[in-house]
Amino acid sequence: MNEYKRILVVARMIQSCKKAIQNGVALARKYEADLYVIHSIYNPFGLKGWGLGTRALALEYEKSIADARRKLANLVEEERTQGMSIKEMVREGEPTEEILKAIKDEKIDLLVMLAHEEGHFEHFLFGRSNDELVRKMPCSIMLVKKEPGQASDGDHDEE
Repeated sequence: MNEYKRILVVARMIQSCKKAIQNGVALARKYEADLYVIHSIYNPFGLKGWGLGTRALALEYEKSIADARRKLANLVEEERTQGMSIKEMVREGEPTEEILKAIKDEKIDLLVMLAHEEGHFEHFLFGRSNDELVRKMPCSIMLVKKEPGQASDGDHDEE
C-alpha cells in the first residue's frame, strides 16, 4: 500500500458518514497524514425565482443543512478532542466538482467516502451519484461499506 500524506473524507452532511470519518482518522494516524473532511452543499432550488410553492421546501432544505452541519461538526469535534488535527471544508456547489477541486487544491492522495446506493431524495439534495465521482477520481479511493441497519444518507436521524 502506498503511503498517504493527505487524506480527504467526503461527508454528505449526515450521521451515516461517521464510519467514513473513523476510517479516515485511522488511516491518517497510521500514515501520519493530514486529514480533511469536506461536505458540499448543493442547492437543488437554485438561488433565484422563489415561488410560493418552493419557499417552504427551501426553508426545510436550509433547516436540514444547518442540522447536518451541526452533526458533522460534532463528529469532527470528537476526533479533535482525541488529538487529531482535521481541516473541515464546507463548499457550496455541485458536489462532484467541489470534491474534485478540493482534491486538486489540497493535493489529496486518498479519498475516503461511504459506499452506498443513492435514493431519489438524496440525488435531489446532493446531486449526482458516487459513480460519477469514482470515474473522474485523480487519486486513490477507499469506499467504506455501511454496517447493516445503519441509516441511509437520505435519513435524518437524531443521535
